[in-house]
Amino acid sequence: MITLPVLLAACAAAFALALLSAVAGFGGGVLLLPVFTALFGLRFAVPMLTLTQLASNGSRVWLNRHDLDRRLIGWFALGAVPSALAGGLLLAHAPLAPLKRVLGVFLIGVVIWRRVNPHPRKPGDHAFTGVGAASGLGSALLGSVGPLTAPFFLAYGLTRAAYIGTEAAAALTMHLTKLAAYGAGDLLTAKILLYGAALTPATLAGAWTGKKIVNRISDRLFVHLVEAGLLTAGTLFLLGL
Repeated sequence: MITLPVLLAACAAAFALALLSAVAGFGGGVLLLPVFTALFGLRFAVPMLTLTQLASNGSRVWLNRHDLDRRLIGWFALGAVPSALAGGLLLAHAPLAPLKRVLGVFLIGVVIWRRVNPHPRKPGDHAFTGVGAASGLGSALLGSVGPLTAPFFLAYGLTRAAYIGTEAAAALTMHLTKLAAYGAGDLLTAKILLYGAALTPATLAGAWTGKKIVNRISDRLFVHLVEAGLLTAGTLFLLGL
């Protein structure tokens, strides 16, 4: 039984981390997963987190709709949709802890690589199909792997509104597919839908507030914020949180 204090705590976390996602382009899901896991348990937390991310990403797409790179979104979705479907069906049986630690090493390594190689080669459009496939599978199993896509969108040259909106639209294709898979696997219960809906207003408010903040920062500070988020997310994954 979920009590009112627990629900209020979840709403506060959803607001704060939707704000973070709106500023850095990701991070909310990674940091929200351990909060939801502590409050609700992992199998309940992952599909509930997906509902929250659906609202968060949808609002970021709308707020940054004039700066979307639709071509990249299409290539990303081509890989993300089938792999997110497969991952969603595997969630009930997959070993999650080893995957999280591998992802943690990858994220920290990416930041180190960006410091050593500050001007990486721009990835081609077709490369985002592979990025989408890896992200779709990981997101379905772990709830959120937003940091996994960040280095590729940054290397492509997207910043601020273009990066935030395009990344959010790409992620939206995964979350919609995951919800279908969770429903097919009997993980999307009426209780999860109810509490996911209850968190939506706080999530939308956080996204709107974050959009106001990101309009006031420079591209350089934006990249530093993203890299700080990558290090934080990688550390949390390594610790198994």
